[in-house]
Amino acid sequence: MRSRLLLLAAALFAFGASLGSGFHFDDYAIFSDPLLRSPWGWLEVWGPGQTRPLTHLTFWLNYQLSGTSPFGYHALNLALHLAAVLLAYECLRRLLPERAALLAAALFAVHPLQAEAVDYVWGRSIVLAALFCFAALLAWIDDRPWAAVAWFAAALLAKEECGAFPLLLLLLDRKRPAALAAMFGLSAAAGAHVLYALSVTPGAPAAFHAGITPGNYLLAEGPVILRYLRLLLVPYGFTVDADMRVPPLGMGLAAWAAIFAIAVLACRTWGGPPGPGPEGTPAPWPAFGRGRPPHHGAPGTWLLAGFLLLLPSSSLIPAADLSADRRMYLPLFAFAAAAGILLSRVKLRAAAPALVAVLTLVSVSRTWVWMSEESLWREAVRRAPEKVRPKIQLARSVRAAEALELLNQARALEPYNAAVAAEMGKVLLDERQPEAALVEFGRALALDPRDAQNLNNRGVALAELGQTAAARADFERALTLDPGLTEARENLQKLPAP
Repeated sequence: MRSRLLLLAAALFAFGASLGSGFHFDDYAIFSDPLLRSPWGWLEVWGPGQTRPLTHLTFWLNYQLSGTSPFGYHALNLALHLAAVLLAYECLRRLLPERAALLAAALFAVHPLQAEAVDYVWGRSIVLAALFCFAALLAWIDDRPWAAVAWFAAALLAKEECGAFPLLLLLLDRKRPAALAAMFGLSAAAGAHVLYALSVTPGAPAAFHAGITPGNYLLAEGPVILRYLRLLLVPYGFTVDADMRVPPLGMGLAAWAAIFAIAVLACRTWGGPPGPGPEGTPAPWPAFGRGRPPHHGAPGTWLLAGFLLLLPSSSLIPAADLSADRRMYLPLFAFAAAAGILLSRVKLRAAAPALVAVLTLVSVSRTWVWMSEESLWREAVRRAPEKVRPKIQLARSVRAAEALELLNQARALEPYNAAVAAEMGKVLLDERQPEAALVEFGRALALDPRDAQNLNNRGVALAELGQTAAARADFERALTLDPGLTEARENLQKLPAP
């Protein structure tokens, strides 16, 4: 009990300040989604075109209980993380020596790589998926394979990026092939469903609409994974919007070669799965349980597991965001297990607790960065001065003069970026300059004529100038392009009857 209380206290200290945070970035989509505001949303989230229905169900519940107050959303994120920490520890203590298990659970609980998943409401999906994956692992350890399958199915309904979890079970235990086959089948079905849902969702930031080919995405993810590893070992240089780009072919291939070499070297140096038995037969794998078989304590095995858990988010389905720290939440369980085993072997026993304390303090500082939009995006602009999106996001959090300066810098970097023109139009509209705003919204539409939000924005400027008929036409066309654009529907209703 004392160990569990220490883990909870450490996680609360690291991320508890998030309870005073607000909403960020995609969090606002919660309130623009009519499904999440509908009294029947708890049922509608299970529609065939909906991805991550369990996560959206939690958003629906939050909205019913908390409305637009951020406290309830952050409280649930934090509670899910605390539950995941406890379940992770229950799994680890059955697989590793006690000291190694406690250190691994502590690293999982407080490492600053976890800050984005815990402090960002929209990052909840991977926390929820990891929670169910740990429940599945615990059931698997306790020889309840079909309960594990059920828990894994729930994890996929929270976030499909946990789809490689069965590989962890295969790596640790080759028994129960029927249950493993069922899990792999669920992963394949979840992947197919996500591809379908993304294909029918206009503007989805992944797969067919990601703006990047699968080959280029795979090429870019080699350097991205190396960045994750660097942040894991040297927790400095975090940002919500890292400037990661598609590298030259040679550099991308070299990064993947380095990852492969790290995994092979780790398995050879620190041990891995057992080799073949006599006369070429597979070696028997020790059963799960409190006996803590020797191969479960091999750091190389757990390091390899971490790489495998990263596969779905880092190579299979292209995403517009090449890098996102929250994708490390579940893989960090395996990386933390490897680190916990190695730290438990350090003769200076105070070294490991000191490291955990330092990581906790770094996570506290990360959580304070996440306390406001301005601090979050100022950091992003500082870390990626050549990237446009952080400048656009920061412009939404500062006074008009600074916002226009940031947007002019963004335009100098990307003169034909429609988002820059659209954001500049919004700033000018807020400053009671509808004529200048109309010019910018027109520019945004010229650059991206099928963007419903750009049409809605121009309609607002036209309405401000008294051009009601033209505004109505823009709102109606916006709804034709995107029937779910609530803002355009509400603006249309505000116009006087023709």
